[in-house]
Amino acid sequence: MEKAAIIHYPADHYVYPISKKTLHIRLQTKKEDVSEVTLIHGDQYLWADGKWQYEKTEMKKSGSDGIHDYWHVYIDPPHRRSRYGFQLKSGEEKLILTEKGFYEEAPSDSGYYFNFPYLHPEEVFKAPSWVKDAVWYQIFPERFANGNRGNDPEGVLPWGSEQPSKDNFFGGDFEGVIEHLDYLHELGITGIYFTPVFKAFSNHKYDTIDYLEIDPQFGSKDTLKRLVAECHKRDIRVMLDAVFNHSGYYFPPFQDVLEKGEKSRYKDWFHPHSFPLKGGEYPNYETFAFVEQMPKLNTNNPEVKNYLLKVASYWIEEFDIDGWRLDVANEVDHQFWREFRQTVKRIKPDLYILGEIWHNSMPWLRGDQFDAVMNYPFTTNLLNLIAKKSITGTEFANNMTAEIHSYPANVYEAAFNLVGSHDTPRILTECEEDKDRVKLIYTLLFTFMGSPCIYYGDEIGLSGEMDPGCRKCMEWDEEKQDRDLHSHIQRLIKLRKEEKLLANDGHFEFIQNDSNVVAYRKYDDFKTIIVLANPADENAEVTLPYPLKGVKVTNMLTDEEFAAEAENLKVQLDGFGFEILSFPASFNK
Repeated sequence: MEKAAIIHYPADHYVYPISKKTLHIRLQTKKEDVSEVTLIHGDQYLWADGKWQYEKTEMKKSGSDGIHDYWHVYIDPPHRRSRYGFQLKSGEEKLILTEKGFYEEAPSDSGYYFNFPYLHPEEVFKAPSWVKDAVWYQIFPERFANGNRGNDPEGVLPWGSEQPSKDNFFGGDFEGVIEHLDYLHELGITGIYFTPVFKAFSNHKYDTIDYLEIDPQFGSKDTLKRLVAECHKRDIRVMLDAVFNHSGYYFPPFQDVLEKGEKSRYKDWFHPHSFPLKGGEYPNYETFAFVEQMPKLNTNNPEVKNYLLKVASYWIEEFDIDGWRLDVANEVDHQFWREFRQTVKRIKPDLYILGEIWHNSMPWLRGDQFDAVMNYPFTTNLLNLIAKKSITGTEFANNMTAEIHSYPANVYEAAFNLVGSHDTPRILTECEEDKDRVKLIYTLLFTFMGSPCIYYGDEIGLSGEMDPGCRKCMEWDEEKQDRDLHSHIQRLIKLRKEEKLLANDGHFEFIQNDSNVVAYRKYDDFKTIIVLANPADENAEVTLPYPLKGVKVTNMLTDEEFAAEAENLKVQLDGFGFEILSFPASFNK
């Protein structure tokens, strides 16, 4: 066995409480190097005749990424404590892994082993229970619908009359959203994520002027209250965007520093390098990226911290919002986010906290900061598979297996999965206007682990390049909408709601074979759902690795039922084709 490839740390995604009495333990080994893994575990204080008393539990392989195999096991320590190690076998070779290294025989002293000191129920990671069933819809308010001409900004353009630019306005507002809530409800949406709605200079509103005021072009606070109430009537949650990493150029405290320099009482609200402040290509104060209009806030400053926590509380207490999406969350200090979580959860315990982070996010997902992050690694792999056709189905499965095993299982269930946003090209454009590929992408989005999100207009075939092209006005003329694509997405949402296995209620694993087809199953003790996706132009055939002769199989997209005639069912897929099949068996042993 290759010892250097055997990896376990007694923390994070390798060992964690998954419920108030259960530990989930994982081990990583070189692919196909280890044939059997057994967990050695017991209470460190249970001894007899001078020896530690332990038991052994077989570990199961939970996946492979082409380089590593992943093993896991669930145990219920009777006294909430556990010392543990691993017995590994490969042919005739046997190794024992403990915290103090490798041994040929299991040490008799519990002090040699990894230690999970105590399972505290309050430390179990828990995202709000409603999130795993949520279907999100991201709205860029300026471009969704103009319901009130009376609050249009100066120079507003007729709806959709021009291509979007960095600085043009079309008058989208809250009234427009309210007018189309029935459309969203009929589509199956249960959560709206709004990009910023607070008073700001730009059309995107990520340059806040006043965090406690609604931008006048969107309406009033009363309108927002009505919008939230109308959403809640339709069982739709509301999540607002918090830009706490930086303010806007016209934020009054920053204007005070620009005017008074070192004498400003607000100078420590920001990160000036020298005075007077100067913008340009490389400002002499810290900013988001190097954008002079977005000065970075000093969230370690008590005044700034108190102000922002007041903001976070205000919109929950006064408007009953259900979530905060946190912009540029990875550039804000961890302690601020810990206090943020404590503050908002005291007010509304089931509030959803979503961080914008594009890379591995384990440091923010230990239960003391966020409930989830925007799952851009999923986005990247899915687009590489189908839109760019730069990876194979097997490579997609390998990449996603590694990604899934980078987080605790209960963390990944709440991941915010998206295939496009205000920061990316439209999914139809990414797919070179090929609707079949878009349908395939949405089939995977709505059947994968995590909480799916649609970017407004993608469901009816809006196109557009990177910002600002991806921020077109929503098309409300049904004659100009792709109703076939809309119906496909609506059907997928309905399936996800009707079948709880598609909404993270069961187990997940890839069942790849030698073909390029992506194949995975979601299952519990009673049912298995198989998702098959062909990311290539050419037709493909997949043989399911289960004894299905005589078993009733249901095509979940067509409701067709049939009894498999052969022992191993062969499924034919067209180019960019897909199937979602279910049958009453788990085959999970």
